[in-house]
Amino acid sequence: MTLYRAAVVDTPGDPFAGEPADALAADQDGGVLVRAGIILARGPFGSLHAEYPDEPVTELSGGMLLPGFVDTHVHYPQIRAIGGLGMPLLDWLERCALPEESRLADPAYADVVAREFLDGLLACGTTTALVFGSHFAPAVDVLFTEAEARGLNVTAGLVLSDRILREDLLCTPERALAESRDLIERWHGKGRLRYAVTPRFSLSASEEILAVCMELVQDVPGGRDDIWFTSHLNENLAEVAAVADLFPGSDHYLGTYHQHGLVNDRSVFAHNVHASDKELALMGEAGAWAAHCPTSNSALGSGLFPLRRHVEHGVSVALGSDVGAGTGLFLPKEGLQAYFMQQLLGGEGLPLTPVHLLYLATRAGALALGLADRVGDFTPGKDFDAVWLRPADGSTYAVNLAHAADTTDALARTFALATPADVAGVWVRGQQVGPEKALT
Repeated sequence: MTLYRAAVVDTPGDPFAGEPADALAADQDGGVLVRAGIILARGPFGSLHAEYPDEPVTELSGGMLLPGFVDTHVHYPQIRAIGGLGMPLLDWLERCALPEESRLADPAYADVVAREFLDGLLACGTTTALVFGSHFAPAVDVLFTEAEARGLNVTAGLVLSDRILREDLLCTPERALAESRDLIERWHGKGRLRYAVTPRFSLSASEEILAVCMELVQDVPGGRDDIWFTSHLNENLAEVAAVADLFPGSDHYLGTYHQHGLVNDRSVFAHNVHASDKELALMGEAGAWAAHCPTSNSALGSGLFPLRRHVEHGVSVALGSDVGAGTGLFLPKEGLQAYFMQQLLGGEGLPLTPVHLLYLATRAGALALGLADRVGDFTPGKDFDAVWLRPADGSTYAVNLAHAADTTDALARTFALATPADVAGVWVRGQQVGPEKALT
């Protein structure tokens, strides 16, 4: 066993369901007792040390210990495509993202990219992710292989498209079904890995491909209780209009998925910036989630995310970094941008506290992925997935933390100032896998 001593902060409650302060759990001199990667106890360090005086203590002085971040929408093939500014979604896809995604047809290239991507997640404190895979089955194999080697919680799948995109990224419904089934058989439920049926979006997925997705979701052990679904929704106005033209019989964008049985409580839809009330009502009734990708929405000019309307319709929201339309893998930056967006919306926005931001980056994502019984906070019985943020001595972040009035104020300064350079340690199921910084 190991007893970790740190400023321990998490959100076992839901700040959207009541007073945000009630959702926060914080011990400025806290302890987390871990055995075989599982949290046995959490509380004030003095009390735990008195109860377990013979257990070794790992001191994590300075900064704060947070649950490992949970990214609910991130494209692994795009890690080398960050920074294509000045274009809306469809132009950016054609000029930046899709040419890079085509390169993953080469398994050797995909292997290098997968390592860069997963190491990048860990370096940013992300220990759980819903990953948009590749259009090429061997590249998805590589992703799962490398994720398993790192012990990450990764839910991912083969990206399915049969129209509009580059020819080399398209597949037939028959091939989509066969290759997806093969990947599910070999990877779904293996260790901390799970499969997500992943059509790119209805713009590039015909009725036939969406029918294949319905078959895949239903035709696995455990059915809908065992496999996830993810895609894009209402990201860009031109995209929304194009989907309406392609599906004239559908009431709205979400309806293209719903008519194939793909909207349920194991569905995570990325973006949803331009959602109608009918769509939000349907998502709320079904228990479907929205993955909010703030820096991507800003970089592509997609729009300001209507968080208040989502919450009012009972639609739960978590964070996604997107990449490469986003600006990196560090979820606290996404949280800060989410805060800015709601401020810019004025009366139509939903003001966010630092507690909301931590929840969105951790426990909300765990709930969205059906993993809240395993990760997302420091409740005993869960896996010890954690990130230790410790600022460099003398840095502006360190100065501000030293003058924080309380934990909530310290969280605010963390979301405003922390960067990946402040990630001093990352743990995956009790194993330190993060930066090689000495634990003092």
